[in-house]
Amino acid sequence: MADPALHDIHQTQPIKEIAIDYTPEACTHCADTNSITLTFDHRGGARWRSTTRFLYGTFSSLIQCPKGNTSGLNFNIYLSSLEGDKSQDEIDFEFLGKDKTIVQTNYYTTGTGNREQIHDLGFDCSDGFHEYVIKWGPDLIEWLIDGKVVRRAERKEGEGFPNKPMFLYASVWDASYIDEARWTGPFVGCDAPYVCLYENIHVPVATAVHCSCDS
Repeated sequence: MADPALHDIHQTQPIKEIAIDYTPEACTHCADTNSITLTFDHRGGARWRSTTRFLYGTFSSLIQCPKGNTSGLNFNIYLSSLEGDKSQDEIDFEFLGKDKTIVQTNYYTTGTGNREQIHDLGFDCSDGFHEYVIKWGPDLIEWLIDGKVVRRAERKEGEGFPNKPMFLYASVWDASYIDEARWTGPFVGCDAPYVCLYENIHVPVATAVHCSCDS
């Protein structure tokens, strides 16, 4: 018999509030329309996050990625227990600006990742809105694009699995310094400003309450 508590973790609601970690003037949020824009230009990029952490659940957004030559940029939606913490748990969708027909998924446990997978989208991520969903439970993570599961990760005995309460984050930033620009390509910037659009953003109904979390 299915655990009703696990069913409840996948009930969602529109995101109501966000925090902006840096460059607030490059991020707009309209709660009435449930839409957020992030802009990368001469000011750099910006990053928003939910104001609360969640322990498991379903996270989703319609996203239209920036248009033009986005080489060097990273745009994304992801979960993290605390951005910048070396022991963070994290679950990612990351778009690599050098090629807008792919997306990278990854997850981290206590700061350890190296679980990257590249997925062919079958479309240009800047050409209209598409839905990206992360379903996270105690034993399973699923990444979905337009309703189709593109990756499943199951918890294995003796291996780490994300279990820290996490914020929902999104950002646009210049990642061209990573791996000598091999990851996202060299930054070009000829089509700035670059605008990433998020709509119909949903987070779990229940916040993280039963957790051991230091921060």
